[in-house]
Amino acid sequence: MTSIHQAAVYDSDRRFLAVALPFIQDGLAKGDPVMVATTSANLELLGDALGRDGRLIDYAESGFLGRRTVERATAFHRYWQRRAPEAPHGGHVRIIAEPVWTGRAAGEVRAWQRMEAGLNLLLRGTNVWMLCPYDERVLDPEVMRSARRTHPAMSADGYTALGCSEYIDPVEFIRECDSVLPLEPPEDAAAVHADTLHSLRAFIIGQASFLGLSPDRATLLAVVVNEIAALLEVPVTVRLWERLGAITCHVHREGGRVADPVAGFLPPGPPGATAKPGDGLWIARQLCDRLDIHHDLGGCTIQLHVPSARAEELRQSRKY
Repeated sequence: MTSIHQAAVYDSDRRFLAVALPFIQDGLAKGDPVMVATTSANLELLGDALGRDGRLIDYAESGFLGRRTVERATAFHRYWQRRAPEAPHGGHVRIIAEPVWTGRAAGEVRAWQRMEAGLNLLLRGTNVWMLCPYDERVLDPEVMRSARRTHPAMSADGYTALGCSEYIDPVEFIRECDSVLPLEPPEDAAAVHADTLHSLRAFIIGQASFLGLSPDRATLLAVVVNEIAALLEVPVTVRLWERLGAITCHVHREGGRVADPVAGFLPPGPPGATAKPGDGLWIARQLCDRLDIHHDLGGCTIQLHVPSARAEELRQSRKY
């Protein structure tokens, strides 16, 4: 099986349809399963243009696939697992995948760019054909440049594609992302040098409780940090602080390294399957708003962010 990962730049509704419609219609004609994850405005455009054929497609507004990069990667993987048996021999599972870029902080943008590069690795061994639209009208030039660096080819008509001269090896791109320094811990951050996972969990639960997290959320945070420390291997130095509605936990292992650049982006195997080194990191990514990895000559730092007590209270209040 061969995967395809392409980008498509558009600057008008007409240009979006000029790329998306042929991609979808060609897939339907060949019997390929098709999913479209894009903006609500683009979904409406496609619905009007496709008419009755639109009922043959799986739709999702981009945000419904999750706020976290790992949720999006997992959703794509599970969709492929579910629909691949329906694809004809030599066919594909087609996905139009437009991320939400606007309104994100620099660190969030970098995490999503990292995922776009990582998809070139994660999709290997599948028959996914993924087309990622980029709206030139609203996106920052740096995001547009990263599209050309993280996609092997660009499509202008939904059928054919030209290779991207700026495309770089995804491992190299991810290494660039991981070289960016994480948030510097403030001087008043709580800190511990933990030699055991037990002492680390006790520290996290105590500090999380001090910052107002409920017992359940404090325990979840301890689980997340435990999985990270188990991956890096103790001893680790941990710093924890609250800022701008988020609790940040900074885990550093001198000489440590996360070897797999896409560790923790795919879910663990079924019960009984051999555990992979990144399985714990997948759990950690599921429970955090964001998780960043940084490598330098001093070792490896994994920094995670979860909502503060008051931010979580506001988030929960929206559900009622």
